[in-house]
Amino acid sequence: MPIEKIEFDSDGYRLVGDLHLPVPGTEPRGAVMLTGPFSGVKDQVVGYYAARFAERGYLALAFDHRNWGDSEGTPRQHEDATAKVADLRSAVGFLAGRPEVDGEKIAVCGVCLGGIYSVQLAAFDPRVKAVALIAAAYNNPTLIRERFGADNFTALMGQFAQIAQQQVDTGEVAYWPAVNPEGMPAGNPGPEPFAYYGTERGARPGWENRCTALSVLQELTLDVDAYLPLVTAPLLIVHGRGDQAVPAADAEAAFVKVSGPKELLVLDTSNHIDLYDDDTYVLPAVDRAVSFFDGSL
Repeated sequence: MPIEKIEFDSDGYRLVGDLHLPVPGTEPRGAVMLTGPFSGVKDQVVGYYAARFAERGYLALAFDHRNWGDSEGTPRQHEDATAKVADLRSAVGFLAGRPEVDGEKIAVCGVCLGGIYSVQLAAFDPRVKAVALIAAAYNNPTLIRERFGADNFTALMGQFAQIAQQQVDTGEVAYWPAVNPEGMPAGNPGPEPFAYYGTERGARPGWENRCTALSVLQELTLDVDAYLPLVTAPLLIVHGRGDQAVPAADAEAAFVKVSGPKELLVLDTSNHIDLYDDDTYVLPAVDRAVSFFDGSL
């Protein structure tokens, strides 16, 4: 499918993206924007999904959020949760302004951490008419604290406080690896994230193996539970049964909290990143999302 290189503005920042175009047909048509995993850029997971949505008739937008990839913004490689939602809101406006897009048929698809941002967007932006969460994260601080252990969590928060103060005192931004097979410090510690990002499987020119240390504070303090009950647009959850990074039980618990129209699909994956680029699982996920969007938009 053809790809159009595009730019749009978000809070004064120039964001760069790829608009994946379907075969010309009946216009205007539905569109889906993708937002993806922590540290990811448009040529990785979101681009992979966008191409498959375009093959099935949807315009699909994969873009770099501010501070990442080809888009503007500083500090570089910094996860800013509030800004990411603002970027998605700007992306909705960009798509709605395209003549080939039906502004009443815009959906968002979030993969991994992008799932939380998709929920936050949909909770307060009625222009978003449907939501798909694929291998999404379902962070809330209470859950994260339980899984880290109270003492470890408190110590980690203390470390972030020290880093924040050092940045104020020195003016220098602290960085950690984005992935580290040995564990912390890292944005995504452990061998599984490294198996995608740290190898040829996920390596792309626009991706760097670093993130601001305070990106991890942003990641750990997200609270999807505060927003899930507020989403009234139809919402689909697709998750992997063998996901160890985000257990399927988290997705099932989130599903219960959704108050609007909803569907749940659990696939027999062996891990989290199966749903990043393995067509054994990606294609059924996209097919279900397309069917869901077709019936919801």
